[in-house]
Amino acid sequence: MSAAFDPRTHLPAAGELAGRVIAITGASDGIGRAVALACARYQATVILIGRNERKLEAVHAEIGASGAPEASIAVLDLERALAADYDRVADAVLERYGRLDGLLHNAALLGTLSPIEHYDVPTWCRVLHVNVTAAFALTQVLLPALKKSADASVLFTASTVGRHGRAYWGAYAVSKFALEGLSQVLSAELEGISRVRVNTLNPGRARTAMRRQAYPAEAIETLPLPAALTGPYIALLGPASRGVSGGSFDAQPPPLAG
Repeated sequence: MSAAFDPRTHLPAAGELAGRVIAITGASDGIGRAVALACARYQATVILIGRNERKLEAVHAEIGASGAPEASIAVLDLERALAADYDRVADAVLERYGRLDGLLHNAALLGTLSPIEHYDVPTWCRVLHVNVTAAFALTQVLLPALKKSADASVLFTASTVGRHGRAYWGAYAVSKFALEGLSQVLSAELEGISRVRVNTLNPGRARTAMRRQAYPAEAIETLPLPAALTGPYIALLGPASRGVSGGSFDAQPPPLAG
């Protein structure tokens, strides 16, 4: 990995992602939606993955109205999906596109903010399943398509609480720690035998529904909109980060102390 690479400093060209096929989970809202629209704006063909078909269709329509390459929709409920559902998505990607150039794991559950001592076990299992196991399963079935790309990128959405443990963040924090490990293991396994790179990106504070759920008293209008944070995603999903793998990156500078 190039220690000097910083996705925050990259300025993408107009056709930066032209010819690339990029799949995004959680593409119906928040950061996932913003990144999907940004990828399309830079001329990628986007595969919108999520559980809410109506919201996915709205994003699809917005991309279509912009004149960007036509997107496609893959309805997949990561909490309830079975093996056949994952296989259906993977088969459809290969049949339609013949390869996959990028995969962004953005879908996640927050769960509850609670001490480990009192954490609800079923909620713990749901969060770990959606945030980690489903991401692993989807990556696994899409690896054949990713390996057919000349320059593929897998990107996991990270979190500050998944890099330094913080009290009461429970299953969400643990799931984000797990994704850092999954990313490093997969990167090491693919190094030298494929053209697939694997990294994590922490978007930081943003004006999203999950942020409001975690901090209900926060003045959310003071936070950046998801659309303002897409630049580092474009850098890590596109050719700018070719050869960069096994890294843990941030979309924003750390907040000022005090």
